[in-house]
Parts: sequence; C-alpha cells; structure tokens
Amino acid sequence: MASIIIMPKQGLLMEEGTITKWLVQEGGKVVEGEPLFEMETDKLTITMDATASGTMLKIIHPEGDDVPITKPIAIVGEPGEDISALLGDEAPAEAPAEEATAEEAAPAAEEAPVLEGKVTAPGEKVMASPRAKLRAEEKGIDIALVPGTATDKATGIDGYIIEKDVEAYAAAGPKATPLAAKAAAAAGVDLATVAGTGANGKITVADVTGGTAPAAPAAAAAPAAPAAVEGQATRGTRVEPMSRMRKSIMANMLNSKQTNAQTSHHMVVDMTEVVALRKKYKAMDIKVSFNDIIVRACAKALKDYPICNASVDGNNIVYHDYVNIGTAVSVSNGLIVPVIRDADIIGLTGIAEESAKLIGKARDNQLQPNDYTGGTFTVSSLGMFDVDDFVAIINPPESCILAVGKIAKTPVVVTNAEGEDEIAIKQMCGLTLSYDHRIIDGAEAAKFLQKIKKYLQNPILML
Repeated sequence: MASIIIMPKQGLLMEEGTITKWLVQEGGKVVEGEPLFEMETDKLTITMDATASGTMLKIIHPEGDDVPITKPIAIVGEPGEDISALLGDEAPAEAPAEEATAEEAAPAAEEAPVLEGKVTAPGEKVMASPRAKLRAEEKGIDIALVPGTATDKATGIDGYIIEKDVEAYAAAGPKATPLAAKAAAAAGVDLATVAGTGANGKITVADVTGGTAPAAPAAAAAPAAPAAVEGQATRGTRVEPMSRMRKSIMANMLNSKQTNAQTSHHMVVDMTEVVALRKKYKAMDIKVSFNDIIVRACAKALKDYPICNASVDGNNIVYHDYVNIGTAVSVSNGLIVPVIRDADIIGLTGIAEESAKLIGKARDNQLQPNDYTGGTFTVSSLGMFDVDDFVAIINPPESCILAVGKIAKTPVVVTNAEGEDEIAIKQMCGLTLSYDHRIIDGAEAAKFLQKIKKYLQNPILML
C-alpha cells in the first residue's frame, strides 16, 4: 500500500520548509531510515530520512518548493500502484493550454488576495512588524494591501499590521484585484460599496472607476548599458534570492534592534594567564579552545549577576535558574547559534567537549532544534578573522551578548615588584558587552563585564 511522505516539523516554531534537493528521483528505490531529501528551515539545512520503503511513485513538490509542515511532498509505494486517490488536491496544477487567449490569461496576474476594508494609501508608510513583512514576502503579498482582519485597520496597536493580519488576508481569498484596491484607496472609494463584475464577483479597476481604467504610469527609461571597452568583458549585476536562513537572520536582527534598548560597554582584558592555561591543557592532550575558556568565565559571571541571564516578557522579567550559553558559528549559508546547556555546572572540559560536538554538527548540517534553542546568553567571537573588537546584536529573547576580538601581543604599562612602572608584552583581548538597557542598568552591566575580566585574568578562580 502506498505511503505519503509529509513535510516534517523540526522545532516548535517551524511552519514550513524548503525542499532543496531530492536524493531519490521518481522510479528510484526508497528505503525507510535512509536519506530521502534535503530541506532548509529558518535555522539550518538538514537531510531527512525516509519514513517508508518502496518505489518513489510521485514527487509532489520539486526542489525549490516551500511547503507547510505536515503537507504531502511525495508518495512511495509499489510500481504501477494507483495513487490518484492519494494525490487529491495535492496534484500539481497543469500548465495552461497554449491556445489560451490573452484575455483568458490576463486575470492570472491579479491573483493576490485583498480583504474588504481600508488598505494603505499610495505613499503612506506601512506600519508592520518584521514577522508580518517576512510572512508577506514569503507568500508573495504586497504588505501595503493588507488592511487587517475584522475592522478597517490591522489588529495591532494603532493599525500596526501583525503576522496574523497577513495570514487572515491570505486565507480570505480574492475580493478585489491589487490594481482595483490601489485605485480605490487613491480615490477614497470604500470597496464594500462596490459591486464586482469580475470572475466570482471580484472587483476590478473598471468597477471602481466606473468603466474608465486609469492611465498606466509611463515606464521609466531603462538606464543605458555601459559602453563596451575593447578587450574587456561587460559587467553588470545579478540577483540571488535570500535563503530561508538569511531571511530568518534578517527578521531576527531587525526585530532585536527595534525591540531592545541595546547599548554596550567595552573592556580590554589581559589574556596572558588564559594563554598559559590553554598551553597546559594542550600539553596534556586535552582540547580546550580560547572560546571555551571565555564561555566558562561567562557562565561563572552569570551566576553572580543573574539579571544578565534574564529575559523580558512583556512587562515581566524572566529569571532563568539555568545557564545555557550560545556560541555563534558561521556556516556556508549563514549563521547559527548552537547552545551549550548547563554551562555553569559541566565545567571547562565539559564545555569544550559539548562545543566541539555542536560545532561539528553545525558544519555538517546535523543540528536538531534542541541544539540551537533555549539559550540565555551568547558569545560571538571574530578573533580568528583578525578583528580587534566589534559590537554584536543581541539574540532575542536573550538580554546580553558578548563580542570577543582577537588575542594579540601588546605593549602595556605594568607595575613591577618595586612599585615602578615598566613596559611589558601582554596577550590582550577586547571584549564588548551588548545589553538590553530596559532591564540591565549601565553600572550592573559594567560590574558583570568586570567579573568576566576578573575570571579571565585569574582563571584559577573558575576551575
């Protein structure tokens, strides 16, 4: 009996995934438990195993398709088996017949759904949340056409469009064409008072304007192509669609900057003792990185300053008894932050082992949702790229992130045993703490950063 393969859910927040590669084509052999396809979510690209065995009878969604979770994506069964009943509404739409006239094909360009009610007037700023804008982009919806749900404005405060407004707009079905909606907004016409003469009662531009379609604006003249130079190839531009991960990073970082009262403190730390400690571990054939030691120092300091391990929930401060520290990892198509859980109790070698395991899984696209969720603090290091210091953006819902620059030999002034100043070469490193000023005061943040500095300059205190 044929089996349906569905788009699996990876994590509580996942709503849809993108099929990036089928590893078995139609007619090929499928074995339960073996890799079947690769999918991209907001966080990572992962290889998914087959949930049934047999022959690939039908690939419902090809590579590149965005598919909601639990929706059928393929059918596996015995060769020659009748799967028409399983396809149902999931069968891909047939291409339009070649002999279709231009008049018959024209309505296809006006498929974007529009709810009745107020839409954003031309030139008016669209007030919408980052998630609403991202959802509208994913669904191919002009955010300016979303009027809200039950009223003539969005459900957010003061008409602010939120994600559920976009979802309601998409689910409501076509009421008017986008051109008709814009024409009505420009003329101050209430679409609720206009009778539609289009297909299934859809309101057209002619219905709004009384039969006279507005003149189309003159097309802007295309910029002249650069003159070719003999012996040189012509150069231009190229457009590359964002990956789901990049869209997620964009929305998350924009949301962070819009919702957090982010500010930062910077300190320079003497890492000479840390360098010596790492050498001792290396001599014992124990792999411990500088980042592992910094994570350990942060974990200890977070127990001393729990407000820096807290998060904001509306008008409440949520304190976490556990310390889960995320470490930013660069991957081929973006950035992901795997989380070292219970970093305050597993010790330095435990942090090193867990960090190595998570980084390996991240680079191999093998992370699971539990590996990159639940963080309370993040460490982001760019020292390996020769960066002296930088300011990182807080990773919501966390309230702090520590940016770590490179460790470099630097001449500094020190006081010798006789109380005299002299120049010495020290291993110095810049640390920048970004924090949410809504719940963390500047003095508290400075004390927390000082505590990290104390642990790093005296690592025996954190072992």
